[in-house]
Amino acid sequence: MATNGVADCVSGYPFESSVTMSAEAFHSHLAALRAQVEAVLAENLRRAEWPESLRSAVEYSLMAGGKRLRPILVLLACEVCGGRGSDAMPAACAIEMIHTYSLIHDDLPSMDDDDYRRGRPTSHKVYGEALAILAGDCLLTLAFETLAGADLDSGRRSELVRILGMAAGGRGMVGGQVLDLEAERGSFLAKTSAETAGVRGSGTAEVSNSCRNTSNQTSETRVEELTRIHRMKTGALIAASLEMGAVSAGASSERRQKLREYGHCIGLAFQIADDLLDVTGDAAKLGKTPGRDIDLGKLTYPALLGMDASRQKAAALIQDACESVQIFGDSSQHLQELARFIVERDH
Repeated sequence: MATNGVADCVSGYPFESSVTMSAEAFHSHLAALRAQVEAVLAENLRRAEWPESLRSAVEYSLMAGGKRLRPILVLLACEVCGGRGSDAMPAACAIEMIHTYSLIHDDLPSMDDDDYRRGRPTSHKVYGEALAILAGDCLLTLAFETLAGADLDSGRRSELVRILGMAAGGRGMVGGQVLDLEAERGSFLAKTSAETAGVRGSGTAEVSNSCRNTSNQTSETRVEELTRIHRMKTGALIAASLEMGAVSAGASSERRQKLREYGHCIGLAFQIADDLLDVTGDAAKLGKTPGRDIDLGKLTYPALLGMDASRQKAAALIQDACESVQIFGDSSQHLQELARFIVERDH
């Protein structure tokens, strides 16, 4: 790693750096923010009046560590807009609750069917499918309860709820997961459409119209399809993290827009990096089994573009992200370094 700043070229990613910050200072700041988030998450669980089995299942997944990228983005966005970290902490915790619930559900046998997450057996492997599903449901609802109780004016609270709801729902993360499943297994759409047709008595026309024919798709259209999936499934929640931090700080619409742009860029770059790590990553560092994307037949950037072109696309997105936050001047250093870290990471 470079001695005067976070490396400008790591693992094949070329960057043009406009900021210098010691790697130690950067990672120290992230660690401090991560510790703050985890302390508040633990306190929220301590106060929760739930059945003990539910508390145990929620704690198992929520407090399993991880990068805490999304809550850190909330806090950094609030920070760069001149706000107070305490004002942004409810949003930071809420978005981590949403993210964790999505991981619990993604790992279920009916979805990605994963055995390991963050280096440990997945929730349904430990607690069974029913309690894993309910733990995810609990985190989803707790996220909005947390936002509703934030010590902010009613306008900011309602805006935070709106942003998170849109990013987590059918127009965002959940919708992206549906598209991902449809791209992975055509039988998913065919089966659900057939069941719907049977219930509604609409015959076979609805089934045949709903099942996508991909035989005439080009490489370009497949990349467009994959980009849409990732912008919804991963990018929407990451962009929402940035905007929620800005809203918590009472930032202007221009600053919110710039942070949204930054979020969309790093969100897509993050997923490309994940696709690459699924090919090249180490199970011990990833905390999950690599090669699952290939096993499941998922659309990925390396499969469509190749490794080098995927790295170049991620690098271009990170450059665009850094340019988006230049409006904040020198105070954008942490955001710029975090953008680079997203594609330089090994887990």
